[in-house]
Amino acid sequence: MSRFLTLTAPVFAMLLAACAPSNSTDVPDRAAAAAPGTLPAMNTFGAPRISSPTRSNSTIAADFLDLSFQMESGRTIDRISRFEGPITVAVASGAPASLNSDLDQLLRRLRSEAGIDISRTSSSEASITIETMPRSRMQRVVPQAACFVVPRVSSWSEFRRARSGRSLDWTTLDTRERVAVFIPSDVSPQEVRDCLHEEIAQALGPLNDLYRLPDSVFNDDNFNAVLTGFDMLILRTYYDDALRSGMTRAQVASALPGILSRINPGGGVTIRESGSQTPRAWITAIEAALGPGQSDEARVSAAERAVRLAQQRQWTDTRLAFSYFALGRLTLSRDVETSIQAFQSASTIFERVAPNGIQSAHVDMQLAAFALSAGRTEEALRLTERALPAATRAQNASLLSTLLMIRAEALDDVGRASEARSVRLDSLAWGRYGFGSNAAVSARLTEVAALSPGR
Repeated sequence: MSRFLTLTAPVFAMLLAACAPSNSTDVPDRAAAAAPGTLPAMNTFGAPRISSPTRSNSTIAADFLDLSFQMESGRTIDRISRFEGPITVAVASGAPASLNSDLDQLLRRLRSEAGIDISRTSSSEASITIETMPRSRMQRVVPQAACFVVPRVSSWSEFRRARSGRSLDWTTLDTRERVAVFIPSDVSPQEVRDCLHEEIAQALGPLNDLYRLPDSVFNDDNFNAVLTGFDMLILRTYYDDALRSGMTRAQVASALPGILSRINPGGGVTIRESGSQTPRAWITAIEAALGPGQSDEARVSAAERAVRLAQQRQWTDTRLAFSYFALGRLTLSRDVETSIQAFQSASTIFERVAPNGIQSAHVDMQLAAFALSAGRTEEALRLTERALPAATRAQNASLLSTLLMIRAEALDDVGRASEARSVRLDSLAWGRYGFGSNAAVSARLTEVAALSPGR
């Protein structure tokens, strides 16, 4: 399993290409406040506020089975596998400073929310070993992966030696005993944390991702990057005493109603049917739209194909919204009207399926940037104010920082300079976590400042 760069890479520059005034050749003084070496201390997140899933237990059971008995490629997994007994996690030397604190917080959550017996160790015999390295080194072997997890090895050297055999095939596992997680060392703290959450979750539990899930990291749309209440429930179910490694889909399906009624007694209060299966044709279209190796025209065409396929399937869930979102992103610099319409269509669906969620916050950021560039400052203020709580709940510092930067520009444009300075300072502190280097934070601030028509 891997987290793919193509779905997580920043696309704000495309928005800027579409919105920035053609005569914006000057960097405003307010952007100079972000000169390297002058940024405030980095902001970090505490324990997240987690909401319990609202779907019925029968729907969650169907999601659990689809997550646990199929690979992302579509290959079937005949028998479930997991760690049996206490689980230990080791970090190889050379990890970024932020990794350890974010890992400790994640392990605390896994113990308290998922009931998993998991702890840190310095032993070379750890159940899960996390190794970091420069991104370029990792991508020479796995070009498209931002980070990934493999079984039966505990180091990069072991992984390199085992690549040609079948030992790294998850479907051949009876019980999980050793797993390695590989994460780039030269990325932002947020990217490191996102990799920790997704890859450790898959090291422990399900190996599939489902585009239909609106509230999960087990979804290749990558809107959710921190384990959600749904994810913790799935992992708690995975390690319930009623399950064990080697059980078939039928055996697990038989046990799930009893497990979920016991650990999620509120399930069933809100009834929502499980989404339909996602055909490979739609997944291929989305991957072509957001992946590398395609011309801009081909990517837009793939996004349009994804929208048509979703409409033909009569989907009304996040998959149709994500199709529109992809189209909106890809037409930013080609067809602003189409882009805005696509984002607005995505927003309508996201607000119905996941009200006030992180998906809507991403759309609102794009629309707020459009509004700022068009001189509609009050609209930019309204959209950023609406999006900020969701970005904070989802602990997305890069999105939070960008929203605050847009908001600061809008506040300056309406004459609220003192408030703008305070908001901009906060944006820089979150930017250090979300974007990493001082130079990256400064570049984003300069780009946002260029959106204002007066620049």
